Amino acid sequence: MNQPHDSKQQDFRDSIATAEKSGKRIWVFPAKPKGKHYNARTIVSIFLLAFLFGAPFIKINGEPLLLLNVLERKFIIFGLAFWPQDFHLFVLGLITFIVFVVLFTAVFGRLFCGWICPQTVFLEMVFRRLEYWIEGGPARQRKLAAQAWNGEKILKKSLKTVIFFGIAFLIGNTFMAYLIGIDQVIPIVTAPPTEHMAGFVAVVAFSLIFYFVFAWFREQACTLVCPYGRLQGVLIDSNSIIVAYDHKRGEPRAPMDRGERDAGLGDCVECGACVTVCPTGIDIRNGTQLECVNCTACIDACNRTMRKVGLPEGLIRYSSEDAIAKGQTFRLTGRIAIYTIVFVLLTSLVTYLMVTRSDVETTVLRTPGSLYTEADNGDIRNLYTIKVVNKTFEETPIELRAVSPKTAAIQMIGAGITVAPDSIAESAFFVDLPRDAIFSQSTLLTIEVVSDGEVLETIRTSFMGPGKRSEP
Repeated sequence: MNQPHDSKQQDFRDSIATAEKSGKRIWVFPAKPKGKHYNARTIVSIFLLAFLFGAPFIKINGEPLLLLNVLERKFIIFGLAFWPQDFHLFVLGLITFIVFVVLFTAVFGRLFCGWICPQTVFLEMVFRRLEYWIEGGPARQRKLAAQAWNGEKILKKSLKTVIFFGIAFLIGNTFMAYLIGIDQVIPIVTAPPTEHMAGFVAVVAFSLIFYFVFAWFREQACTLVCPYGRLQGVLIDSNSIIVAYDHKRGEPRAPMDRGERDAGLGDCVECGACVTVCPTGIDIRNGTQLECVNCTACIDACNRTMRKVGLPEGLIRYSSEDAIAKGQTFRLTGRIAIYTIVFVLLTSLVTYLMVTRSDVETTVLRTPGSLYTEADNGDIRNLYTIKVVNKTFEETPIELRAVSPKTAAIQMIGAGITVAPDSIAESAFFVDLPRDAIFSQSTLLTIEVVSDGEVLETIRTSFMGPGKRSEP
């Protein structure tokens, strides 16, 4: 990727912008961005936040729109229920998502980080905005952080802590709603803690974690923890679209001299606006860096300066290294083509499996440890267990019908099987088969699973018997 053009600035590649050489953290006080990109990100963030907080209350057929109940291994995604029996779909879906991330990053860099990532949306569009309102701009924030504890500092810091934790508590409850459902979260929040101690402790724990991340850890989550940032150096190349500084146009840098620009100087006027607004504290003019989340704050800041000094906008813009250095437009490389083909194939496979997925899944097994027995009429009898997973949100009655051998008779133990919505039912049944229909110790048995006259599944299992008696 593009390299800095001042050898004195090469040391930025040996460390991160938010840490001193001794390892001590450098706290970032970015200026509030202003511009069309920031306004567009604000609109996107409003929709994302509305969906995030509203989705737990949206229900389809009485079930949540999204539920990721890891403890009970129950997942509902856009109204479709998934059980452990659908684990293959989960694996294929996860692989498809990873390939999509690789493809998206190879083409658009870290666009997801700057526009959609919940960490960025909450930090930049919620918590920092509140911080600007409570403590003021970056200069006032630095002054407040450095001054001794007095009435003003206690008041502002206390107010910020209360508001920040309140929002973190709201996020924690929303996160819990995605795990166990909003109907379970509301009693935990409204009832005394002693009635739902485990749930109460979980909500408080999640709230403290979110408060820690957004009030203190902040950009360190992107630069130190998030694996996506680490992968960008592998996934992007000189053809990827990123937030880039046009070094050919901007260098050599020099301050504006009385509104005039000497011949031979670049358009960068060394105003430092792109650095002061960066939420991770980097200088985008040094080239693509690990810490850059493509938030476009530097684009808006630079464009504002360019307008003031009468120079064209776009010194920092969405572009690629090839477009800046060689004037090449975006091209379909072999790597992008391969990623696209793999993604299309995986998406097609997942779509096919989803469309052909059965709403009811049945497992029939011979009861472990049991042998065949002889019925009163001389037929040979086997005992089977049946487990039925109902993936729908409607009560489903189940009947079993022997298909092959046709002389097989099925006798349920107890009442028939009726599976409640979105649940599992287990039962047992006998299969009787006349001796003259048994030709070996293991006979293939075919059973149809029927509900309201519709065949849902065809199950094949083995029937154990004495085998055909040899003639004397």
